[in-house]
Amino acid sequence: MTSIIFMGTPAFSAPILRMLVEEGYKVKAVVTQPDRPVGRKKVLTAPPVKEEAIQLGLPVIQPNKLKGSDELKQIIALKPDLIITAAFGQILPKELLDVPDLGCINVHASLLPSYRGGAPIHQAIIDGQTKTGVTIMYMEEKLDAGDIISQSEIPIEHTDDTGLLFEKLSAVGCDLLKETLPSIIAKENNRTKQDDSQVTFAKNISRDQERIDWNNSALQLHNQIRGLHPWPVAYTTIDGQVTKIWKANTISTQTNEKPGTVVEIESDYFVVQTGQSDAIRINELQPAGKKKMSAEDYLRGVGSKLRIGDTFE
Repeated sequence: MTSIIFMGTPAFSAPILRMLVEEGYKVKAVVTQPDRPVGRKKVLTAPPVKEEAIQLGLPVIQPNKLKGSDELKQIIALKPDLIITAAFGQILPKELLDVPDLGCINVHASLLPSYRGGAPIHQAIIDGQTKTGVTIMYMEEKLDAGDIISQSEIPIEHTDDTGLLFEKLSAVGCDLLKETLPSIIAKENNRTKQDDSQVTFAKNISRDQERIDWNNSALQLHNQIRGLHPWPVAYTTIDGQVTKIWKANTISTQTNEKPGTVVEIESDYFVVQTGQSDAIRINELQPAGKKKMSAEDYLRGVGSKLRIGDTFE
């Protein structure tokens, strides 16, 4: 029986691991990132893949950094036939890539060669793309540059945010991997080199990318807000205080106010001018030091002093 080591970290990866076990593949070990402090109270929390592995009764290995580690030696000693990664979060060193007879394959959440890197789902939404998908690929030392084995494409709906698209692409990845694995194991699969002239990148989201620039169009800001929902969340400032914007949608407006200006306030939402004679309707937000809340709750509470003409910076 083909032996596999699975490497993954976030919720995107957990259903893929479960699929491998349910399909009867022999998963020798699960490699994931270390437990991290989460939330305002910094509670030490296991990554979703670790929680899934424990439920499945699989041994877990959690290296801080693979290269040169004792955990790397432990993985190599297991002598897997195949290594499968899905949003693991670390680059595999060459000495590990060379171990499995069947190679190392990756389940990547984009249609390569577009959006190589750690944030392909976020970036596709932020860029206003209308389609994305999953690529099964062979791994090499260069990031996400290996030969493509198979791909599956889905549309990006106007209502999709990163959280919803993670769930959709995780399901697509499960199905595509299930369909593709037999040919990989039988060494009968096709492999296609990536076209380097078509490569784009999706680096991990920076703090600067989270900040809202009200000079952008309403559509650009809508894409940014949903592309950063539910993490790390877009933000702006008013009166020097950071305010996170969780949900918003575009509307038309005839005003010529400065971008960032509040131009309308209703009982359950307010509207902010953007940079191309259009506007954003704010539906859900999080003032500094508070939990996220609906715009209605905000306007009844901490935002009760908000007035037309006030400006977000």
